[in-house]
Amino acid sequence: MNAKLEHTPKSCWEIYGTEEHAQPMDELAERYIDFISRCKTERETMEYVVERLRSAGYTQNFAHDRVYRVFKDKTIFIAAKGRNSISQGLRLIGAHADTPRIDLKQHPLYEACGVGQAKTHYYGGIRKYQWLSRPLALHGVVVKEDGTVVRVNVGDDAGDPVFAISDLLPHLAQKQSGQTLSEAFEAEKMNIILAHRPVENAADSKDADTQQPPKEKIKARILEILHAKYGIVEEDLYSAELQAVPAGPARYVGLDSALIGGYGQDDRICVFAALEALLQDGTPEYTRCVLFWDKEEIGSEGSTGAKSRFFEYCIADLIAAWQPAARFSDVMLNTRAISADVHGAMDPDWQDLHEKLNAAIIGYGPCFCKFTGHRGKYEANDAHPEYVGWLRGVLNEQGIPWQMAELGRVDLGGGGTVAMYLAAYGMDIIDFGPAILGMHSPFELASKADLYATVKAYGAFLMR
Repeated sequence: MNAKLEHTPKSCWEIYGTEEHAQPMDELAERYIDFISRCKTERETMEYVVERLRSAGYTQNFAHDRVYRVFKDKTIFIAAKGRNSISQGLRLIGAHADTPRIDLKQHPLYEACGVGQAKTHYYGGIRKYQWLSRPLALHGVVVKEDGTVVRVNVGDDAGDPVFAISDLLPHLAQKQSGQTLSEAFEAEKMNIILAHRPVENAADSKDADTQQPPKEKIKARILEILHAKYGIVEEDLYSAELQAVPAGPARYVGLDSALIGGYGQDDRICVFAALEALLQDGTPEYTRCVLFWDKEEIGSEGSTGAKSRFFEYCIADLIAAWQPAARFSDVMLNTRAISADVHGAMDPDWQDLHEKLNAAIIGYGPCFCKFTGHRGKYEANDAHPEYVGWLRGVLNEQGIPWQMAELGRVDLGGGGTVAMYLAAYGMDIIDFGPAILGMHSPFELASKADLYATVKAYGAFLMR
């Protein structure tokens, strides 16, 4: 009897830690580090994706076989024709390009106690204390009233200044030390320090509204710099989208350089892996479709989130161009999909928060999460077992390592992804992505081998 009676997940290093895989794994890791070092916002991610697509011959003309469409510079639809008609369904991978961060408020600038600051509002699920006393960069756009878009990117070049949110010194933190995390770290006190030096010749400088010398001389200095560098005035900040993100590049972590540390790996590691898999050579049986969304970290809301109709509009146009007689419902019901999102790896120092038989281990390949949601599987897509079995067969056939897990103990864990919004169309879908340590922190950790295995896994799925 040769049947395998037990499933024991294999380490990616056991499978790929050979000379044969060393060079391609290292080359992939180098490209990925460059990607997450450069792409710290949704807009920057879309620019990178479009650049790669154009180099590979993709066009915005849906009459062609390899097409893409960008919406609001924050989300993108990509499709490549297969041998079968589109009515037989897609092989679809959906990931999200947004990540937790600190946003500047629309009326941000003020000064107090000798420093100029910017008011902020955090975006997504962060642990606020992790953003204090660390170098930050400002990325984003400012849109003038005439529609001119001014790009801002300060803090990531070696010669740039950085920004920071100061923390309370321990000498004065006795009361804070006895408070809960939610009480000790107030969002309204997470204000970014932008400047310190007052405007020169304040007597000669006039406030635009009062025509009097400015009362806030450091704020006036900030506005002078912004106008000199970007040609913007304070009112332009009302129509700005400026994000404070961790400054500096991604780095290898550990003496063996086997881990990759950096900001935004949830979920840009899946964006990168899906794009790499899509751009591999070959014409598969089914149409390949890849979607990168915005707003997943705040519930997939808005016109660029997974709850929007953008995906439907693109599919309708694709049907009109490729197979006008096809029905939208047939395309959706025949589609097999992956919600490409990361999973929380079991932290060696916090193992008690996981149920170990159903926990993800970093370095053991991408992780299937049959359901997300919370507590009694509320707000979850619970993948059908027939689909899970089919996916296991796809990966096992090619010897690609994988694991199965849920996010934390039943009464302690939980989360959400885009899976439930795609499942509403009737397609088969499951969450599937690499395990991450320190998820939602400013410096997340991923395994170099998991990245390599995930690209292979997504590629195998797209080609079936």
